[in-house]
Amino acid sequence: MFKIKIISLLILIFSSQYLFAQEKKIEIISASSLDKDELLYPDANILKGSIEKKVHLRHDEMDIYSKNAIFFQKKNKFIAIGDVLLKQGDSLELKCDSLNYDGKIKKFFSYGKVSLINKMTKLESNELFYDRNKNIASFFNGGNIIDSLTTIQSEKGDYLLDIDKYKFRNDIIIINPDYTIESESLDYVIGQEKTYFLDSTKITGDSYEITCKRGFYNGKLLKGYFIDNAKILMNDRIIKGDSIFFDDNIKYASATKQISIFDRNEKLQILGEFAEIFEEKDSAIVTLNPIAINTTEIDSLFISADTLYSVGDKKNRIIKGLNNVKFFKKNMSGKSDYILIDEKKGLTRLIRKKLGNRDLQIMSQEQINQINPIIWDGNNQISGDEIILKENVKENKLDSLIVTNNGFIIEKDTIDTNNYNQIKGIKILGKFLKGKIRSLKVDQNAEIIYHMYNDENELIGVDKALSSSILMKIAQDGIDEIIFITSPEGMLYPESFLEENEKFLQGFVNRENEKIKSKSELFK
Repeated sequence: MFKIKIISLLILIFSSQYLFAQEKKIEIISASSLDKDELLYPDANILKGSIEKKVHLRHDEMDIYSKNAIFFQKKNKFIAIGDVLLKQGDSLELKCDSLNYDGKIKKFFSYGKVSLINKMTKLESNELFYDRNKNIASFFNGGNIIDSLTTIQSEKGDYLLDIDKYKFRNDIIIINPDYTIESESLDYVIGQEKTYFLDSTKITGDSYEITCKRGFYNGKLLKGYFIDNAKILMNDRIIKGDSIFFDDNIKYASATKQISIFDRNEKLQILGEFAEIFEEKDSAIVTLNPIAINTTEIDSLFISADTLYSVGDKKNRIIKGLNNVKFFKKNMSGKSDYILIDEKKGLTRLIRKKLGNRDLQIMSQEQINQINPIIWDGNNQISGDEIILKENVKENKLDSLIVTNNGFIIEKDTIDTNNYNQIKGIKILGKFLKGKIRSLKVDQNAEIIYHMYNDENELIGVDKALSSSILMKIAQDGIDEIIFITSPEGMLYPESFLEENEKFLQGFVNRENEKIKSKSELFK
């Protein structure tokens, strides 16, 4: 045990001697004069320079020039005073008013108009701490960095010279001709203009504003990726998402997961899981469970589809929905393969996917009606090859509807819900009042099946008729009056006289089970 302790002690002694021997001493390269003042600077040499020659000190490949210096030789320290210039290698240069250097730990503190130049980057501060072992420069009371065309201001920061990276904290402002960044914490890669955000950040360009808590931005490529409360304001659109990618070169943004696009002018909001925004085309595409919400003072329209498009500014906006379109508003809902909304013209088109000649040949009318666009208004089910809703743009109210072909109206009987009133024809024209259909006119080859009751709500019979044109007036509780524009062909049948299949017009399809009863059904 005793031998082990002696060996350990010897190892410690020799290690200490080796480390001490390895400690490089500060050298005096030049000075105009050398004085001492033991009262003011004990154990120190006072080095003074002249107009022709500055004090020149050297330590471990670092040269320091100054007007004067206080040199503590035993401690291997010095204080450089007045017009201090530090040079290290071919690229590092520091200027300041004063500099305190400790050669044992290879660290110095500089203050008074500090300017650190490394390669093409300049750091300015009133105070700067430098650790030569780690090659890190730190400031704690404000700093200003100039990198090419970019200027950066920060309250605190660390400059990692080996990897050309800054770590900034508190009150950061990056100013570039193309953008401005404000942040509380970020990393910045010199020369590459790569910025990594670690706290609340705002990026402002000529036509956009981005906010996030974390993210990345390449100032040279003008591209970035943002997460954690990410939001972009582009052309009066507010885009939110769990993550957002942005390319300023082509004015393009994409957002993923829990995205929201809100038009501040039109009160149009689109939700979904993935979105692409093209600012120059003034368009947005939303896929993965998209929902469009068009809010007005009177009512709100909710639309879902496999894909939603919004194209154009507020005066010329077009909204498109592709595949599995559903919509809901206070008094109406509907379905179609496609939807096209022209806000300028106040037109909404519900369109069925185009059927080929082969499909038209083999499909029955019932099968076609099963996939046709459809709307539900109260007890009325209206379908056809295409349904057009027209709005009074000035009053922002529904005005009329048009079914262009294969029009079919079904009304569940309010007295006997097992019965259905039906009207079909080539074309249907409808008029709205206060958001509700109040009249429907069926033109060309109009057919009707209508259940008639007496004042005691007893079924009189079933009216089956043909006419070139039929007008229905609709009250709150259903069909109020039927007017045959031309003389009808038909008769009133006792219900018992009709076979079950005779109670339905050809092509009858009850699609009540598809009816959207609330906006929440669109979010499923």
